[in-house]
Amino acid sequence: MSDRPTTLGLVPQIPEKVHELTVGQLSARSGAAVSALHFYETKGLISSRRTTGNQRRYSRDALRRVAFVRAAQRVGIPLAAIREALAQLPEERTPNREDWARLSETWRTELDRRITQLARLRDHLTDCIGCGCLSLKNCALSNPDDVFGEQLTGSRL
Repeated sequence: MSDRPTTLGLVPQIPEKVHELTVGQLSARSGAAVSALHFYETKGLISSRRTTGNQRRYSRDALRRVAFVRAAQRVGIPLAAIREALAQLPEERTPNREDWARLSETWRTELDRRITQLARLRDHLTDCIGCGCLSLKNCALSNPDDVFGEQLTGSRL
């Protein structure tokens, strides 16, 4: 068997004996753009070491961390919350299934709140477009619950 990486579909396979990945390998395996990986690193979501030639090398567990970050982002979790969650793991270890279950439960309440808010906005969208003014006393988009009507009179927005 050759030591060269093979491809299974479009995802390059990295030999088991390779313990560190280049940024290009991590990008190809994770589906994240190189620029996104650099961004994740600046935000403290993943880390790398530098070679003597100043090239980034990522441990193989960075694949799982990137997958964790991207899954959390897909459901709308802000990067700051993801970073906080990863920082709670002992010795910055890679999140496992139990970690995801625990963290997703804590995020569920916030997601439910946002879903309710979005459904409310969706339900009022037609009415708002119908009036076209965005400043009516009862406009649910620009003045939810008539907050400004309680404080001021006239157009202020």
